[in-house]
Amino acid sequence: MSYEVTIGIPVYNAEKLIRRAMDSALAQTFSSIEFLILDDCGSDSSIDIIKDYQKTHPRGKDIRIVNQPYNRGIGEARNRIVDEARGQYLYFMDADDSISPNAIELLYNASKKYNADVVYGSYKRIEEYGGTLNSIYCRYMPRVFQEENGFALWAYADYNNIQAMVWNILYRIDLYRKNKLRHLPINYLEDLVFTMDLPAYVTRAVMLEDITYFYYCREGSLSKYEKRTYIEKREVESTIGAMSFLKYNSVRLRNKSFFPLRMCKVMKTCFFVSKHIVRNNNIITPPFNKKEIRNVIHMSMIMPEMFKPGPCMLKNLSLFLLGELPPSLSVWLIKQSL
Repeated sequence: MSYEVTIGIPVYNAEKLIRRAMDSALAQTFSSIEFLILDDCGSDSSIDIIKDYQKTHPRGKDIRIVNQPYNRGIGEARNRIVDEARGQYLYFMDADDSISPNAIELLYNASKKYNADVVYGSYKRIEEYGGTLNSIYCRYMPRVFQEENGFALWAYADYNNIQAMVWNILYRIDLYRKNKLRHLPINYLEDLVFTMDLPAYVTRAVMLEDITYFYYCREGSLSKYEKRTYIEKREVESTIGAMSFLKYNSVRLRNKSFFPLRMCKVMKTCFFVSKHIVRNNNIITPPFNKKEIRNVIHMSMIMPEMFKPGPCMLKNLSLFLLGELPPSLSVWLIKQSL
């Protein structure tokens, strides 16, 4: 059976919150939706709950469960969803979040109107820490990009122009498949790596100011390192590896007009990772030495295109030089920025 849209939901030990996600997904005003559930081999009753929806909900026939052979993590879960999706468009949501009833309808209509590769919705961030709730509205200004490199130039021009989340975006599925786009098999910054790479492949994009997604943040989340008391070194090393992937994957784009801006964003992210290590090295086991920290921002290849005259030339030069300094001096300068 074919669908216009696939909502892909990776599920791993989400039994306490999965009903909220499923109720909001199944309540969509848009009719042609496949609800693709990726069972990432958790140990709770999440999938049993979803099987009940299959049997009892009016849209139960549109719910499809795909099983991983073993727990492979969020990046591989999303890759499997891309491979399995039957919709012409793909929309990711997390198993502990929810979406507005008209989310898919709004995004789909915008995509059709502008023949867009991607449509971004705005979202509400709901923080649940220490028994208190705090809500933050994250809205995009309405924008339409239809010229080659236009979206990439805007996305890379400012670090915060696009949010580092793969959910709440309606993707044309062919964008993934024709460009062989994949998510990295890591659990931290996987979203950031993908969303940083994505604009290079997009020509037509739409940004909506409508709140279509509700993002719940809780204590213990991997995205909140500062809330933790212990971090394994190998976890951080996987993030460093992901950033190295972005560095090397950028070489193919060196002749693009947005290349210096992209490299500035990549190197800034490497700098932020190095700051995170310096700030939290006392709880990272085993800790990083100074050379390892310096190497996070070290560029093993020199690309002169990074230093073309423009708004980011001095930033790129400064970040490049920081990675070339002796480790002790480089780490000392990083500490001064905390």
